[in-house]
Amino acid sequence: MIELSTLPPVTGTKPPAILSLIGDTPLVEITRMDTGPCQLFVKLENQNPTGSIKDRVALAMVEAAERDGKLEPGGTIIEATAGNTGLGLALIAGAKGYRIILVIPDKMSQEKIAHVRALGAEVRLARSDVTRGHPEYYQDVAARLAEEIPGGFYVNQFGNPANPLAHERGTGPEIWEQMGHHLDAVVVGVGSGGTLTGLGRFFERVQPNLEMILADPTGSILYEWVKTGKLEEAGSWAVEGIGEDFIPDIADMSYVTDAFEIDDAESFDVARELLRKEGILGGSSTGTLLAGALRYCRQQTKKKRVVTFVCDTGNKYLSKMFNDFWMAEQGFGRRPSQGDLSDLISHRYEAGEVISVGPNDTLLTAVKRMRTADVSQVPVVDESGRAVGILDESDVLVKVHHEPDHFNHTVKTAMTDRLETLSPGAKISDLLGVFDRGRVAIVMDGNIFLGLITRSDLLSYLRRQMP
Repeated sequence: MIELSTLPPVTGTKPPAILSLIGDTPLVEITRMDTGPCQLFVKLENQNPTGSIKDRVALAMVEAAERDGKLEPGGTIIEATAGNTGLGLALIAGAKGYRIILVIPDKMSQEKIAHVRALGAEVRLARSDVTRGHPEYYQDVAARLAEEIPGGFYVNQFGNPANPLAHERGTGPEIWEQMGHHLDAVVVGVGSGGTLTGLGRFFERVQPNLEMILADPTGSILYEWVKTGKLEEAGSWAVEGIGEDFIPDIADMSYVTDAFEIDDAESFDVARELLRKEGILGGSSTGTLLAGALRYCRQQTKKKRVVTFVCDTGNKYLSKMFNDFWMAEQGFGRRPSQGDLSDLISHRYEAGEVISVGPNDTLLTAVKRMRTADVSQVPVVDESGRAVGILDESDVLVKVHHEPDHFNHTVKTAMTDRLETLSPGAKISDLLGVFDRGRVAIVMDGNIFLGLITRSDLLSYLRRQMP
């Protein structure tokens, strides 16, 4: 475990005891997944206070800055982060009384963004579709803010030597002791490179024959760099926290002995399988690392003892890879194709996926359901399962804006019953016609309501058709 700084807290009060729980995370064996002839263990970094391995480096980097005089009382911590380092920094900043500004790429999950804000961080969203050197690239934005804000300290996890040191002095020794000094391989990812470099330095001393395996998302440049020594143009990937479009300054890639390229679909599938079979709720990067570890293990011809990481908790991805609708929208779902308009329906009524109201429900009930589901309109479905209307926020507003007690009136008094229905066999041009008339398409198979198709559903479907 990284020892807490002996410096007095900025606020003059004792830091919360929660900081003492950073590190010393459990190590458990994978027992219900196919690991070939190997024993595979996962280090549960999701058990750190904010739910990720980055708590370790956040604490180490802040305390190093305090010792070096780079961060003084009243200062501002500024960092570019995919979310997890930001969470650790926000926790520590709050404990020590610093202002904190986090620059986060706009592809990050809403759970992470909500969490750092709840911890008191100021969030600046940056574009995730630009690369290093672009003025709106998240690291460049953070560096610029640090120059502009008096007392600003740019943490720069990608070039901060305290990052790998946290793993060299903390994570590595923990694993070595937990494995009884018997370890053959470690599977890591590279985000900032701190885990790879810190573990590489430690195990170089105690177990020089250790294999360090890289699991890298498809689209990242690091896999090709390991395999060919060439820097290819980066693509895009949905997994958060690992993979890069450059080689971080602190990433010593010489420690890598082999690498596996894992696409988003495999990462998400393996993370979901980990939860189903082992009961471990890990994030998207966990899926990448575990997929790489499983590939490595299954390739072996003799027993080896292998460790990888549950880098963070899957609680941060409930709206994404653990959400069936998001998975389907992104093209990762496995629904059989029907070859008609029903393929565009993201929420299907017969599967219980549609938020709906009955014609005799109150408008207040309808509004509550819309708020809970974060939608602006709902279909009105009668007891026989037939769609009889559509209710949207504007319908409710017309009904209640003069008389708020009209919230107690029934849905049928405000709904639109002139429906735009299409059969599954209709064409996309018919769908566009519905949208041009400012309506939402209701798909009916005879008298059976299948679901709604919105503009967003159509855009998602067309995106999935891209080569």
